[in-house]
Amino acid sequence: MKRKICVITGTRAEYGLLQQVIQKIKEDPALELQIMATGMHLSPEFGLTFQEIEKDGFAINRKVEMLLSSDTPVGITKSMGIGMLGFADALQELAPDLIVVLGDRFEILAAVSSALAACIPVAHLHGDETTLGAFDEYIRHAVTKMSHLHLTSTEQYRKRVIQLGEHPERVFNVGAPGVENIKRMDLWDRKELEADLGLSSGERFFLATFHPDTLDKDPAVDQFSNLLSCLEEMAADSKMRIVFTKANADTGGRRINQMIDRFVADKPQKSIAFTSMGQIRYLSAMKYTSAVVGNSSSGIMEAPSFKVPTVNIGDRHKGRVRADSVIDCRPQKEKIQSALQKALSEDFVNKVKSVDNPYEKPETAAAIVEILRDADLSSIIKKEFYDI
Repeated sequence: MKRKICVITGTRAEYGLLQQVIQKIKEDPALELQIMATGMHLSPEFGLTFQEIEKDGFAINRKVEMLLSSDTPVGITKSMGIGMLGFADALQELAPDLIVVLGDRFEILAAVSSALAACIPVAHLHGDETTLGAFDEYIRHAVTKMSHLHLTSTEQYRKRVIQLGEHPERVFNVGAPGVENIKRMDLWDRKELEADLGLSSGERFFLATFHPDTLDKDPAVDQFSNLLSCLEEMAADSKMRIVFTKANADTGGRRINQMIDRFVADKPQKSIAFTSMGQIRYLSAMKYTSAVVGNSSSGIMEAPSFKVPTVNIGDRHKGRVRADSVIDCRPQKEKIQSALQKALSEDFVNKVKSVDNPYEKPETAAAIVEILRDADLSSIIKKEFYDI
């Protein structure tokens, strides 16, 4: 009998990281793939990105509606409650042998909480990374403790999962699947990207994404306003275009997206915005950008493999392992200006060409699927705390 592996995904970015893992599960004759789409995937406001999953040739077994049209703390909390109701029914119907989740979002917390009550084991990717500026930090560690197989992106994070009391035999350093995607995907060349984005030949651009720091005392709109001011001045001085990808459904994310829309409406010759770029367009843009700007995790994990600078603003990823291509700065205007200037400097651009990406390992997706296929699940639900 095939082992039923249910992959649960709630955002465009998370699905992009999981795509190769999903493909290899589908191809494995010993496994039966199930996919559960939820959260932003099902929202017209965020681009109905479940369609990207289907375009890749994957069947979605269940869609779990949970996202309210509100990003207030009350709205997010109610979305989690609605999600748990939907996951309870979906997990009962699909009866997977193992669920696979990635990361730290509230949709994933709702899904894993439902699996816990149903005694369904959980395999967790990207566990025990540190993001001190967002409440994702707490969600990630909570999901780690509710999970049974741990697939970490670096050795440091593997050790941290063990430090939380997880048995070493169930904790594996496999690398970041998103980094492997860069090596495997047939990305666009420069001319294809320029034609798609409406760029002139050789025109430089920033790839900008900004999510609210949900635990920061400074309002996200003030931080993002500082970034927009810097980008506007930089675009004017250096003829730089700005390609925005919009924020997720985090607390305050809709305010950020409204500010992007106003910026692009006022400066259509200088900027363009996407609710969802799709994986190939986004990674192709990252390959040719002058710098990744904002606070997306892709600037920490994927950008170093393209040898492009990252300007990482604020505390959202404070404490995370990073390459030397990442420039950290506070969200004040003068700090952002200085970081942008450094990212474009000849010395730094040359330095970035030789950086190593700490998240890069060979055959990440294959290693993950091998663990999902071969792990002994017979007594995995009852965990004992591992003392160091």
